[in-house]
Amino acid sequence: MENVIQQILNGISLGSIYALIALGYTMVYGILRLINFAHGDIYMMGAFLGYFALGLWNFSFPIGLLFAMGGAAVLGIIIERFAYRPLRLAPRISLLITAIGVSFLLENLMVLWVGASPRPFPQKIPLQIYFIGDIVVTNRQIIIVLVSITLMFLLQFIVLKTKVGKAMRAVSFDKETALMMGIDIDKVISLTFAIGSSLAAAAGVLVGLYFNKIDPYMGVMPGLKAFVAAVLGGIGIIPGAMLGGFILGIAEVLVSAFISSTVRDAVAFVILILILLIRPSGILGKYMREKV
Repeated sequence: MENVIQQILNGISLGSIYALIALGYTMVYGILRLINFAHGDIYMMGAFLGYFALGLWNFSFPIGLLFAMGGAAVLGIIIERFAYRPLRLAPRISLLITAIGVSFLLENLMVLWVGASPRPFPQKIPLQIYFIGDIVVTNRQIIIVLVSITLMFLLQFIVLKTKVGKAMRAVSFDKETALMMGIDIDKVISLTFAIGSSLAAAAGVLVGLYFNKIDPYMGVMPGLKAFVAAVLGGIGIIPGAMLGGFILGIAEVLVSAFISSTVRDAVAFVILILILLIRPSGILGKYMREKV
């Protein structure tokens, strides 16, 4: 039982990272109905921004984290402005292909810039280990969970309690009516990309802290898993992205510990298939009819 609890705690740490990335997917989909497959690579860019801030410029961890989030927010706005906005009225397949193209572009630009080899992430926070009986918890795990949960609740506050959040919900529900009510749709969409990208960057910095390794291709599989987490919880629903991330992280760690680490990546997609067979709209999603 203690081993199971230990693995669940490890899974919560991993799941909180998936949840942060999944929030970006679900926010963009909620407003544009776009699956932003470049989102995993924004997570990678955030990790490298944190790498330069903490290692090259010797920032403290909180300042480095905020720098990475701010830089990724600007990157998200630039991508939306020059890659997605001109195609907003185009068929969705055009946006999807563009998103894949942006993903490859970011990966290969980083390979040209820093090389393809993994790099050790600056460890600004010394590792401390705490024992609760036979259960081991590290200070880095605690930091990852606390930062992730804080950012998730902050996002919920912004969406539910602020004028910006009200505008986001209005645009998500009906763009044309929101425009007639005086809401600047372009600004709302840009802000959505900025917030989602900053959360992905935070996840990238936390992953670097946890696993002590980053590389230009690190966003590929976590990006896909975070997309699975968003769909699992109900894409377009913020609490669903959080729930899906935690479920995915815990399931992945339990499978690695008690079955085989070779199938840890496959388990995400198996869980997705099983859930969608039972609830096609995700765990917290609601079935909605579409008028033709």
